[in-house]
Amino acid sequence: VLRAMFAARKEVFVDLLKWDLPVLDGRFEIDQFDTPAAHYLILADEWGRHRASARLLPTDSSHLLGDLYPFLCDGPVPAGPNVREITRFCLDRNQTAGERRMARNQLVTALAEHALATGITDYTGVAEIGWLQQILQFGWLCRPLGRPLRQDGRTLAALHIQIDERTIDGLKRGGVFEPL
Repeated sequence: VLRAMFAARKEVFVDLLKWDLPVLDGRFEIDQFDTPAAHYLILADEWGRHRASARLLPTDSSHLLGDLYPFLCDGPVPAGPNVREITRFCLDRNQTAGERRMARNQLVTALAEHALATGITDYTGVAEIGWLQQILQFGWLCRPLGRPLRQDGRTLAALHIQIDERTIDGLKRGGVFEPL
């Protein structure tokens, strides 16, 4: 399942989006943040094929927003033992649009449920502006951490998502709640 996730990340972030990222063995997108500290939420079908995934990084150690993009924040980068950074949110390209939407909703729901079950109170992330606009409408408490900025030909923004007992109801109202 991990191999399928790393291959899907290469297809999406390197092949489709043309990000300049390291590729292992010509097939897998793996970077310096894929360490033992990284946790992964992976949705797979009944045959073990990747549907969607996200990498969660602790923020009290090395992470993208803190190390590479702190200038996207108007203030300090949120960090701490209950804060995780969502990175490499990946929807497999070999799905129909409807399947990708369902996988997206299930992954967003899984992120909220995982946070509530493990004591995570906040998520941070970096998103391109189009993706940020979607994230802001999911129904959870999400806000930008600064103004969007042009970087390497893309408009990027930092975001902060608060997770609490109201999050699931917010996702339901936003039409995104989709349990597995």
